[in-house]
Amino acid sequence: MQTEQSFQQISAHIESFLAEHPRAVLLDESKVIFDLATAKYSLQEHGNRCTLQVWSEDCNLTRRVLAVDQRKDVLKLSTLRFGQSRPQTLQLVAQPNRRTPRAREGIRKRYLALLERVLHRAFPEWKVGALRSAMDLERSFGPAYARGVLTKGQQAWAVVAVNASESQATVDGVLTIGILWLQLCRERGEGKRLFQGLKLIVPKGMVLVTLSRLGWLRADAARWKLYELDEQIEELIERDAADVGNLATKLLHAPDPALARERFRAALRQVYALIPESQHEQVEQRVRSTSEIGLLLHGLEFARIRQAAANSGFSLISEITFGTGANETPLSPATKPMLQEMVSELFSRRQAHGSSRDPLFRMAPEAWLESALRKNIGPLTDGQGTFSQFNAEYVYAQVPAFQAGDRGMLDLLTITHDGRLAVLELKAGEDLHFALQGLDYWMRVRWHHTQTIDPATGLGTFQRHGYFPGLRLSAEPPRLFLVAPSLHIHPATEQVLRYFKPEVEWTLLGLHENWRRTMKVIVRKRSKECA
Repeated sequence: MQTEQSFQQISAHIESFLAEHPRAVLLDESKVIFDLATAKYSLQEHGNRCTLQVWSEDCNLTRRVLAVDQRKDVLKLSTLRFGQSRPQTLQLVAQPNRRTPRAREGIRKRYLALLERVLHRAFPEWKVGALRSAMDLERSFGPAYARGVLTKGQQAWAVVAVNASESQATVDGVLTIGILWLQLCRERGEGKRLFQGLKLIVPKGMVLVTLSRLGWLRADAARWKLYELDEQIEELIERDAADVGNLATKLLHAPDPALARERFRAALRQVYALIPESQHEQVEQRVRSTSEIGLLLHGLEFARIRQAAANSGFSLISEITFGTGANETPLSPATKPMLQEMVSELFSRRQAHGSSRDPLFRMAPEAWLESALRKNIGPLTDGQGTFSQFNAEYVYAQVPAFQAGDRGMLDLLTITHDGRLAVLELKAGEDLHFALQGLDYWMRVRWHHTQTIDPATGLGTFQRHGYFPGLRLSAEPPRLFLVAPSLHIHPATEQVLRYFKPEVEWTLLGLHENWRRTMKVIVRKRSKECA
């Protein structure tokens, strides 16, 4: 660890690290003591020395930080307890999964042996080819996925499996890997072997996302088989893609923005008083519910107003807080100067002309992209008929919501001028699973719309929940638009999209790389053009 650093150096490192890794955890002697996704923290200066305080409902920690040192996804903090002279090291770790590489490698190696036994028993007439899980960066294959083939004469199946120790997100990525592996197997087979399709093997109880996706893949392109594996008894259970049940989704009633703004008029004036008047128009008011409104700058929420019980408990007051998550601070006469300084710094640094090295500029890029398109979706229109001319008056964020929580993606729902719902999946950085995550959102919008429409009135569940008031929506299923900076669209995206059924009408939109300043589509590909 280096010599003692200044408050500015330490705070800049910590703020930057947590901006890049908002789900980091704090470790003390390899034990997790705080999850920064839910815990709160503050950095205070005392004579140019940095004091770190972290607290949650269960515990509290206060340490003087002498220096920080970043190694890959770990930020080491040299700290002193009050009254002690010997430094101790705390670690901020980006990934909650802290198994050592050796431990992960051991689990995956044992899983390969288990998988081979299972495949021999389940498919005795087929030869099990060499199973592997080695990293292959060129083809986007990670070590979490076991890959192999089953052969019988000239017939063959591609096989991809994932073990129960992996995260749910890793398990959900198995279909993307499977499609890429099947494609590679067919290319390598050079016609000497006929690969009928893909067999996917996932842990018992972790199958629902993959199961729901399978039903929308082309049956004429491949046969798709999905199995759950109980690793304890080494038993395979085949799942039917038609047996999905209800999707994990919910649709909340659309709040009334005008009513919420009127309710919080006095509180909004207090917030705007802290913002330079010339920058008021940059503030986005996001109504979360009838009792809560968020204020955002380029998608980043910096303040929140909510109704709270007064001390008497019989009346409601407006509570104003600044910052989110660990940094959330109530507005009071004592905190007002600090919060005004924070807001001033935010508005000066989080601008389209800002530095890409600045954590406040880089923070939440998908939210920035979503915010820009909510304000002006026009640049996505190509001007060729009504197919992709969006109705800018109706643009909703994350409707419906995923019950499983945040997927690290942001979505928009709008309507084209021919009355068709339009699902927009947004991504600011490269993502291997972009196509299938877009399909997830499309499926849920389709399910809410086409499965609940009233034939007599033409009104579906969206209008009954307050969305698209006064409009008659087309009964046709929604269209899917995948929107990302053109150089950050993973090559796998188009490969996976080609396996979607024709019912999933998709358009891939590649944006100008400097989209924060210039929102312009420079790449546009449609499903009908790639059929």
